[in-house]
Amino acid sequence: MAEEITVDQLVIERERGATVIDVREVDEYIDAHVPGVRLVPLGTIPDALDALPRDETLYVICRSGARSLRAADFLLANGFDAVSVAGGTMAWVQRGLDYETGDDR
Repeated sequence: MAEEITVDQLVIERERGATVIDVREVDEYIDAHVPGVRLVPLGTIPDALDALPRDETLYVICRSGARSLRAADFLLANGFDAVSVAGGTMAWVQRGLDYETGDDR
């Protein structure tokens, strides 16, 4: 099972240049997302494996943490180092951290 980190830990990892993928659907991403994340909806993860970096840890975020945990487990099973963000984008926004809206994929 994938490791989970808090949004506070994600802040630190992002400052270090971490790659973050958001596995929600497009409409959820448009409503609010962590700046600089890459949108890869959960259902498209199997098709996106070749486009994801294998030489670094992938931090996976969703709305509340359930989909990101499933995605991180799938990525781990396919040879990636992946970590889920507990609480997801909801926790990020509730924590008062900067977020973006709109479709800037």
